[in-house]
Amino acid sequence: MKRPTLEAVAARAGVSRATVSRVVNGSATVNPQIRTVVLRAVEELGYIPNSAARSLVTQRTGSIGLVVSEPLARVFSDDPFFSLVVRTVSQELEAADKQVVLMIPSSPAGQARVERYVAGRHVDGVILLSQHGSDPLPAALLRTGVPVVSHGRPVSAAKPPYCDVDNVGGARAAVEHLLARGRRRIATITGPLDMSAGLDRLAGYREILSGTGRRSLAAIGDFTRESGAAAMDQLLEDDPGLDAVFAASDLMATGALHSLRKAGRRVPDDVAVVGFDDIDAARYTDPPLTTVRQPIAEVARAVVRILLAGVDDQAEPVIFPTELVVRDST
Repeated sequence: MKRPTLEAVAARAGVSRATVSRVVNGSATVNPQIRTVVLRAVEELGYIPNSAARSLVTQRTGSIGLVVSEPLARVFSDDPFFSLVVRTVSQELEAADKQVVLMIPSSPAGQARVERYVAGRHVDGVILLSQHGSDPLPAALLRTGVPVVSHGRPVSAAKPPYCDVDNVGGARAAVEHLLARGRRRIATITGPLDMSAGLDRLAGYREILSGTGRRSLAAIGDFTRESGAAAMDQLLEDDPGLDAVFAASDLMATGALHSLRKAGRRVPDDVAVVGFDDIDAARYTDPPLTTVRQPIAEVARAVVRILLAGVDDQAEPVIFPTELVVRDST
């Protein structure tokens, strides 16, 4: 079948082509009665506006870029964080009659491609996810003039508006809980130290220990299960007498549980373990994992709403509270 044209809609509605164009492009200058007639003709004919032509008129694409600065294997791993953020952002944008364009620049060439795409105004805004301190992309995207909001506190010199959780406070609560349980040699498995979540959770851990006069003992992970196991092996080698560990993610805590079991250490009898995130799997580890719950979906929703409402570069960051969830691992 031949695709209905703007002219066909105008003929059906008995109005000019220009009037139909104003209606389908959302102009507020059209008489409400005429708008109703035109929209009825659009529905009867099954007219679908040409998105390219519509963008020329409205200067809007109806698309939002979600830029995830991680390798593909990391984004599509068993880490539920990424899938939950992508799903939530997609649902929020769909409800606003927008679509998400997922971009995963995992190389300098990929970063340059994303910058060109955004600078070409193929999206109306950008959400940044999983930024690393050395990443030049946030600053490059801010220079394009396209609205940018960050999911997570930026650590680079580029400072777009952002939403995050209280990572420092969550880590403090975890270590205070371990001290209250009588633990005295508390280690930590950090996240990447070029990311705000890794830096802030380490800062919270150190802040509490420094107030007690105890020394900190840290091994660096990358938020994966494998890095948690390797870091736990290192911590046991560095201090065989440690009696607790705070892992900066639940996946790393899961890896730590595996390492402790392999080393013959009982949890929590010999070593207590606390994670961070409260992913679904935390309830089903052996033993169930004490962890710091962060509202991942709520942060993602807030980022979308800020972007759609209009970005204010001077706006204060939106910070969500965390909550300690106590289970059998402590």
